[in-house]
Amino acid sequence: MAKNPLKITDTILRDAHQSQAATRMRLADMLPACELLDKMGYWSLECWGGATFDACMRFLNEDPWERLRTLRRAMPNTQLQMLLRGQNILGYKHYADDVVEAFCKKSIENGINVVRIFDALNDTRNMETAMKSVKKYGGVCEAAISYTISPVHNEDYFVQLAVRLAEMGADVICIKDMANLLLPYDAYSLVKKLKASVDLPIHLHTHNTTGTGDMTYLMAAQAGVDIVDTALSPLAGGTSQPATESLVATLNGTDRETGLDLSALSKAAAHFRGVADRLKADGILDPKVLNVDTKTLLYQVPGGMLSNLLSQLKQANAEDKYYDVLAEVPRVREDFGYPPLVTPTSQIVGSQAVLNVLSGERYKMVTKESKGLLRGEYGRLPAPVNEDVRKKAIGDDAVITCRPADLLKPELETYRAEAGDLAKSEEDVLSYALFPQVAAKFLAARNAPAAPEAPAAPAKPAADGVRALYVDATGIVF
Repeated sequence: MAKNPLKITDTILRDAHQSQAATRMRLADMLPACELLDKMGYWSLECWGGATFDACMRFLNEDPWERLRTLRRAMPNTQLQMLLRGQNILGYKHYADDVVEAFCKKSIENGINVVRIFDALNDTRNMETAMKSVKKYGGVCEAAISYTISPVHNEDYFVQLAVRLAEMGADVICIKDMANLLLPYDAYSLVKKLKASVDLPIHLHTHNTTGTGDMTYLMAAQAGVDIVDTALSPLAGGTSQPATESLVATLNGTDRETGLDLSALSKAAAHFRGVADRLKADGILDPKVLNVDTKTLLYQVPGGMLSNLLSQLKQANAEDKYYDVLAEVPRVREDFGYPPLVTPTSQIVGSQAVLNVLSGERYKMVTKESKGLLRGEYGRLPAPVNEDVRKKAIGDDAVITCRPADLLKPELETYRAEAGDLAKSEEDVLSYALFPQVAAKFLAARNAPAAPEAPAAPAKPAADGVRALYVDATGIVF
């Protein structure tokens, strides 16, 4: 065994299918492989959070909490990991602190070990409650840096952010490169500086959208990164993570050898190859997501965001404006203070760029979400905004400078009252709090007397706009 083995988090049960197949893998697709996965020796298996919670109820008629409990029973020997959007939890708005704490508590009670916490703006104030709650209830707090490129996002920025997260109690620091913008030599340099600045394990997450993911991991391994995210090969590459087996084989016989068994990985991959084939046959896994898209390197626009922009233009019969919109995205991003392009800021910036181009006048129409971002509702923007644009968007409205959640009153009891008899547990109340309409429909159907089962219809692919809404890997949804 290597003296300094590289540890592996496999994303096959969450980000891999979220990135390539709109989060449509079912629990039944996972369970046959769980015994093998549990014996593999992974540092963790990412299996929950991100868009899985919503997709379970909205599309798969599954209870996300029951999925987690079942996976915990099936894999008792492996750390289970989830992704949490800080004060947004798994939704798209800020929740009061009591809801954030209750969600973290129940996630850990139901089987989660490692909670990766990030904020779209890298505003550490929006991570405080989640980090404290994960620590309070015995979870491993993995605090994430949302990696991006801009005039204000440099190595010193990310190192200072990591130091602050370490001071806040992080157990692990994650570099979250959602758009595969972290190039190999930059990864080497950043990992070296982080290892010298914080006495915590460094965990690197990237994708292969731009075709550089494997090289980025190899350079990061040489720099001493402790853990990386990979996916078993049937759902690896493209908008997903680099393949587990390829990296394991590459490092065999070196001082970073992973200790994972290629033959065991191959057996697990054989199962998921069948799952991937079914998802392709159902039209859910689009082969396009397997391709390398170097436009991300040119425009710094995540691949899934590109798909969403194209979908919006198709609906407006304005596909010829595609490159105009791509050129407008960085201008809007600059006007908005250089937010990283990750949920929800990727949707906000992208939609505003489309409106700016289609309306023929920049900021003639401004979305509610753009106004909220400029008003400070999402937190502190990384750089000063264009004050002329802010004035045009929100007029004389006051700008929020405090932690946005400080303006929210406790709301868990309100959600409990609203859910009423639909909620049979604290977990149900939290499902309702995050997605009231989706959860109400799901819980009502679940609670109804069982009817004779009809043959299951094949899963239908989502419309383009919906598919884009649920693509994680490339910055649309996490």
